[in-house]
Amino acid sequence: MKAETKKELKDIFDLKRLFFVILGNTIYAAGIAAFVLPTGLITGGTTGLGLIANQYFQIPIELFAAAFNVTMFILAVLVLGKSFALTSLISTFYFPVILGVFQKVEVLQNLTDDLMLCTIFSGLCIGVGIGMVIKAGASTGGMDIPPLIFNKKMGVPVSVGLYVFDFSILIGQMFFRDTEKSLYGILLVMIYTVLVDKVLLMGKNQMQVKIISDEYEKINAMIHQKLDRGTTLYKTETGYLHKDGFAIFTVVSNRELPKLNEMVLEIDSKAFMVINQVSEVKGRGFTLGKIKM
Repeated sequence: MKAETKKELKDIFDLKRLFFVILGNTIYAAGIAAFVLPTGLITGGTTGLGLIANQYFQIPIELFAAAFNVTMFILAVLVLGKSFALTSLISTFYFPVILGVFQKVEVLQNLTDDLMLCTIFSGLCIGVGIGMVIKAGASTGGMDIPPLIFNKKMGVPVSVGLYVFDFSILIGQMFFRDTEKSLYGILLVMIYTVLVDKVLLMGKNQMQVKIISDEYEKINAMIHQKLDRGTTLYKTETGYLHKDGFAIFTVVSNRELPKLNEMVLEIDSKAFMVINQVSEVKGRGFTLGKIKM
């Protein structure tokens, strides 16, 4: 067996990844079964296409989802390659099965008939579920695939492709849904697309800090010794007095920020600090392990 093939198999059968892919698909399916299908809300993705197929051709939604996901999986193998397709394999077969199971659970069908509550909670479930699967390095299959293909072949941003496909599916459902449910459907898509982004960034947000102080040497040493974070020094010149100095640049976690702020002010109560939140940090100490000197 080739080393590349072994790596692909190792990645897909990684227990942590497997757990989050299954959990994400379960949450996603539960939201659809409990809040979308009982109330007739419209939604995008494979489920939205399934609702259209069910309306015009009386095809069971879970059956359509299974057939569509298998088709998209084959397309992914041909266009995107085996490595990506393997990450979609679990979702392709697991999602329609668990959706069919949840549709038979009577408790889920009678949680609430309030359209606003159903819109909010289905959006939460769908967004969190899809976000967990993608964050695990996998794919939910189905309607994830066409935007990725357009991105590879034509350079269309994936986010743009997702919005276009989802809203096209929403428009298709508007012909057999009432106006009010169509508006709730638009709100639903907006909620879960925002949630997907939030889940993907969860745990990656860090704080970027720039510190200007005459006591930069002490502050720099303190960051190294007490926070175990790296720093970069920028040579500076004040705009009014043209005084030379150094600014300290560092990145810390949200938890470490109050401690850094307190220790900087203990060294220099007049220190000037600029703090920004950044979406993601890559490199030594974050995505790469620290090197102990």
